[in-house]
Amino acid sequence: MNHSAPRAPGQIVDAHHHLWVRARHPQPWISAATMKTIDADFTVTDLAPLAAEAGVTQTVVVQSISSQVQTSDLLRQARTTDLVGGVVGWVDLTARNVADRIARLRAGEGGDRLVGIRHLVQEEPDPGFLDRPDLRRGVAAVGAAGLAFDLVIRRHQLPAAARLARDLPGVAFVLDHLGKPAQPYSRHGGWARDLRTFAGLPNTTAKLSGLATEADWASWTPHQLRPAVEHALDVFGPSRLMFGSDWPVCLLATSYRRWIETLAQLLQPLDAADQAMIWSGTARRVYRLRPP
Repeated sequence: MNHSAPRAPGQIVDAHHHLWVRARHPQPWISAATMKTIDADFTVTDLAPLAAEAGVTQTVVVQSISSQVQTSDLLRQARTTDLVGGVVGWVDLTARNVADRIARLRAGEGGDRLVGIRHLVQEEPDPGFLDRPDLRRGVAAVGAAGLAFDLVIRRHQLPAAARLARDLPGVAFVLDHLGKPAQPYSRHGGWARDLRTFAGLPNTTAKLSGLATEADWASWTPHQLRPAVEHALDVFGPSRLMFGSDWPVCLLATSYRRWIETLAQLLQPLDAADQAMIWSGTARRVYRLRPP
């Protein structure tokens, strides 16, 4: 790592990355025309040297397609490496036997690494999707199983996410990518207001991830991202924020190292204890990760 660039203090938990081999799990959301950088396979073997160079000692891998088979494969992979401490997987939340499906994942190979469930809510065209009784029944089952529920949404879905978290106080909700705010960030805009409402619920946390890919991929700067990070710090506080790389998706806009250096620069005003919460403590607590 460039020694002139800011570095994260202590150990790092990367609370959000992906892995895929397209021959087994096609990724139809990847555009070969506009996402050539990530139109490839990405494995733990590819991530390991990047993580070691950056001081990342543990990670959480997150599903990328709506497939329980992919989740089972990720759990098996996690069992073969000390690097991956947890898996945020997928089950059909609208199925009546959600609890049984989660139990089967846990009973399978690597099932002890299951730490959360995620659904690609950002792709749902129904504006009332998060208010549906069948969806809510499934999310409640996730919480009853002691798992976190990751929310990958677009900014206009934040109010519905807040209603869901308010009505299911027994579920730990993790907001991915700060709800994908648009630039330029404003503390007086709708995203900032809705994020404050969401963060006002005690069962919510969020990831400092995915911000570069929501900006201009070729020209973004740390200065442009600072208002979003500062607002997140204001409404959540360091003990409810966690670092995530969103690798390899981040490669559309930044390298693994550059994103860590960028976040380290933006977090420099915080004291060591607060930084440690963001870099590792919050993820370990929320996902109940075992020590690496």
